[in-house]
Amino acid sequence: MKRWILQTILLRKIKLKRLDLYAKAKSLGRKDHRVITCSQELDALLNKYQSLL
Repeated sequence: MKRWILQTILLRKIKLKRLDLYAKAKSLGRKDHRVITCSQELDALLNKYQSLL
């Protein structure tokens, strides 16, 4: 698959994961394990995107 397509897909996933993280943090609190897991998943997506640049 072309690089720009992968970047576009990853950016969309990053946006959705960030919104998910904000919602979970607001409702569960920042120290909840589900919020931390979501944050780690966002970190992984960001790292993957960075590696494509």
